[in-house]
Amino acid sequence: MLDPALLRSRLAETTARLAETRGYTLDVTAVESLENTRKQLATETQDLQNLRNTRSKAIGQAKARGEDTASLMAEVAGIGDKLKANEQALTEVQAKLADIALGIPNIPHVSVPVGKDEKDNVEVSRWGTPREFAFTVKDHVELGERHGWLDGDAGAKLSGARFTVLRGQLAHLHRALGQFMLDLHTAEHGYLECNVPVLVNADSMQGTGQLPKFEEDLFATEVGETKRYLIPTAEVSLTNLARNTIQDADALPLRMTAHTLCFRAEAGSYGRDTRGMIRQHQFEKVEMVQITHADQSHAQLEEMVGHAEKVLQKLGLPYRKVLLCSGDMGFTAVKTYDLEVWLPSQQTYREISSCSNCEDFQARRLQARVRNPDTGKPELVHTLNGSGLAIGRTLIAVMENYQNADGSIDVPEVLRPYMAGLDSIA
Repeated sequence: MLDPALLRSRLAETTARLAETRGYTLDVTAVESLENTRKQLATETQDLQNLRNTRSKAIGQAKARGEDTASLMAEVAGIGDKLKANEQALTEVQAKLADIALGIPNIPHVSVPVGKDEKDNVEVSRWGTPREFAFTVKDHVELGERHGWLDGDAGAKLSGARFTVLRGQLAHLHRALGQFMLDLHTAEHGYLECNVPVLVNADSMQGTGQLPKFEEDLFATEVGETKRYLIPTAEVSLTNLARNTIQDADALPLRMTAHTLCFRAEAGSYGRDTRGMIRQHQFEKVEMVQITHADQSHAQLEEMVGHAEKVLQKLGLPYRKVLLCSGDMGFTAVKTYDLEVWLPSQQTYREISSCSNCEDFQARRLQARVRNPDTGKPELVHTLNGSGLAIGRTLIAVMENYQNADGSIDVPEVLRPYMAGLDSIA
């Protein structure tokens, strides 16, 4: 959520910036009308409170003098009724302003290129050289069909389209990737491993920005009158651990990681992405989250991207780093880097990690704060999140980049300790 001060004292500037960078049209008339009403009600409410206090004091003085206070008490009762009505009206106006604010995206950082979509993203760097094959490469579906290791039909039978069953050595390789990523982030990058719920309440989803705007993209469950949501990423659970807390300054940055199932009810058809495991309703991911001081968050973003890059480098997978333009960033982010891994079957780079700095946008919703050691007052933290990595897409990249002419797949050296020493699966 944006700082309310932007809508109160810098409305024109904020509106222009949102239109330029996000293509978002803010309903200025509605905001101005509600804000004027809010100010009027707030002033009237304060005046009524002062009047009630003055008349109440007069009642006490009149009683002390033995005078009749009936008229004064009737006046105070009338003031109380008016005050109650004003307070209710003020609450309703504030709720309407909050509803508008919850639908406004974050404003991109000044270092983010202005653009409409992925065509306007900026490539920052590349690592590794795509392998040249002496044979016709297979995609991950063809490779996985050997021995029934990757079975989309079984997934569809159990759950419907965009679900997959993994078996045998391919399932083992998938598990090995998750364990390797967790070990790397905890042992070398200083993240605290967490095991968190994948089913969360609406407050948690609102805190990280999935609600109310993206409810259609979520899977939800209802038991009685209780509604819960399946997380689209562990960012939700991990970041919400800081909700309604005040951290000690020395405790930051908090670095947390978790390997979880993720669920996304994405609409529409994505052509080739509906084949295999590239775009699934259920997938697994190792997530990284950092809770930081405001003046450190952009340095921490660069660090987090480096942590995700290290996974790809240790796996020997060619990739490129891309700075997203303003129109291609997520709702809550001020700056985002994507890492895109090389897929030989598509002869292109595909997203495998997205790392974002949200600054205080989520923290304001979460009331996630840190105590300023100089003033003793709580201040909003900054929150960051990143994929470290999406396990299914990493599995696809390993399968395709390490394939052999006979359909076997070499196991990257760093994964062999997790694969009982196997150097290939066939």
